[in-house]
Amino acid sequence: MASRSADPRTGNGSAPSIDAVSLAIIEQLQEDGRRPYAAIGKAVGLSEAAVRQRVQKLLDQGVMQIVAVTDPLTVGFRRQAMVGINVEGDLDPVAEALTAMAECEYVVMTAGSFDLMVEVVCEDDDHLLDVINKRIRALPGVRSTESFVYLKLKKQTYMWGTR
Repeated sequence: MASRSADPRTGNGSAPSIDAVSLAIIEQLQEDGRRPYAAIGKAVGLSEAAVRQRVQKLLDQGVMQIVAVTDPLTVGFRRQAMVGINVEGDLDPVAEALTAMAECEYVVMTAGSFDLMVEVVCEDDDHLLDVINKRIRALPGVRSTESFVYLKLKKQTYMWGTR
């Protein structure tokens, strides 16, 4: 059995522990990432300063990010796909190369039919073909790919962190 490497956010092999108040703060920010700390404090029973400190700690630990989420279609990215990738040998170099590609928005190592799953966001079909055919398939160790082109996005939420 492989040993767990140290988590850079906590300095040990475990994830940071999150209490109920921090989860409530995260939930408030998931509803509105621009919600004032004073309003969050009122909702969770803390002062504005205490909320500010907890949010900063959550950010520093890598528990959450506060970002603007766009609809890719409205900002010029008309083609999205999930790409399943099978790799010969070590997955890490391939995963690292994929994370360096701007078009790869999501890269995970998986168990099952594929070694890696990658969400790719592109301007159009030609761009997607170029990314898959000339960049992903050209990576050393990539044995095969299977593409799942998105036809219509029905649901995309970011609320799973507090369920």
